[in-house]
Amino acid sequence: MATVRELIGRQAAAQPQAPYALSTEDGARLDHGDLASAVRRVGAWLDAQGVPPGATVSLVMPNGLGTLRLLLGAMGAGRCVNPVNLLSQPDVMRYVIEHSDCRLVVASPDWVERVRALAEGLPCRVVEADPEALRLPGEPDDATEPPLPRDEDLALLMYTSGTTGRPKGVMLTQANLAANAAAIAAEHALGPGDRVLGVLPLYHINAFAVTMLAPLASGGSVAMAPRFSAARFWAQALDSGCTWINVVPTIVSYLLEGERPAADLSRLRFARSASAALPPEHLRGFEQKFGLGVIETMGLTETVAPSFSNPLDPARRKLGAVGRASGCEAGIVDGELRFLPDGSTGELVIRGPNVMRGYYKNPGATAAAFTPDGWLRTGDLGHRDADGFFFVTGRIKELIIKGGENIAPREIDEALLKHPAVLDAAAVGVPDRHYGQEILACVMLREGQAASPDELRAHCEATLGRYKTPRYLRLVDELPRGPSGKVQRLKLAEGFVAG
Repeated sequence: MATVRELIGRQAAAQPQAPYALSTEDGARLDHGDLASAVRRVGAWLDAQGVPPGATVSLVMPNGLGTLRLLLGAMGAGRCVNPVNLLSQPDVMRYVIEHSDCRLVVASPDWVERVRALAEGLPCRVVEADPEALRLPGEPDDATEPPLPRDEDLALLMYTSGTTGRPKGVMLTQANLAANAAAIAAEHALGPGDRVLGVLPLYHINAFAVTMLAPLASGGSVAMAPRFSAARFWAQALDSGCTWINVVPTIVSYLLEGERPAADLSRLRFARSASAALPPEHLRGFEQKFGLGVIETMGLTETVAPSFSNPLDPARRKLGAVGRASGCEAGIVDGELRFLPDGSTGELVIRGPNVMRGYYKNPGATAAAFTPDGWLRTGDLGHRDADGFFFVTGRIKELIIKGGENIAPREIDEALLKHPAVLDAAAVGVPDRHYGQEILACVMLREGQAASPDELRAHCEATLGRYKTPRYLRLVDELPRGPSGKVQRLKLAEGFVAG
């Protein structure tokens, strides 16, 4: 086992002057040796702020080198960090800050007054810090080494963005984070010469684990952008010397709508897609347009992001699969939690060093999340093939049950995406007095393209057959998404009235 502190220390000892992070905006850099210094100095700063080892500090900050330095310095100094989702509604943000029992909230200048207002009356202090600054206000010039964190100490408290109920705080230990950082680096054969473009928000587990922590395990680096910009994406990657990119399906969709850059993309080894299923049509289109192979992966906040990955070798990848288990064990179980043979559809379960300790102050949810013998229940439906590749067809709660037949929403999505006018699509079950549920599909059309609901239904009927063709089809300007870009299907059915 290892800790975040050990990951930082190994690279600082091996290559102190090598870059760990660079800003895509102004070329500022943070070297591996700087991180070892940050552990001491950020630890002393947190001591002065009344946040002792083992306590939690919340961050309400966008991406930046200063945000990276604070997150890693705090974890290295034995604190638990709680990066707050900037897309949260004010009442949810207040809930997360209060529920996390944080002693301190560090907010960026554009957030600090709002955070002070919503945190009024809570037993925590709010201080301001610049997300790009490589020094905190009042930070000491030097400090002694803080106590070493233990493998089992909490390092990250990250709240899930569920579509119903209050978000749950996922408890991840130092060992959880270090184990998955090493697994990601090994899976993608990352080394000191590799650099990833970081455009995803650090308050999401994908960016936290893949773009921030994996380079610490490999000795590589990250080019940190403030946010995703379709117009600047390729220039940021190439100008920063990146060798791989970490994206989500929404970004793939936006990039497909843009022009292929005139610059040579051959320096990029691969694109890695995660957080939601990438439609095969988009994967093929991306590879054809940009000449860059896509490695599809999948994971959860509860497993420190990726638990599955397609192989690095393009010839061994399987289209539509989330890949093989990576850094953990995985299987498929039925409703009685009995393991199923290959080819059978059931619930995906995971066990390994990357799996969370549980949900913070929520023993009921923690107990429900695990089987009696310790496997994490993902809530995802899918199957495994004879080669050990896993295929995910939907969420158990999102499964459409029409007339007693189970229909995976993704099957309908993918059929609609084969229509040339369709940019994106999502299907969901809605109440029906005859069948129990009927199918509603919401469709976004490509700019300048046209297709009527009747035309799209005819397309589905030819592809899926009449039974799986959506009865209701709506053209929409956008689909509701969470911070990772995953479509929140259940929101599509909110307020639905058949007509």
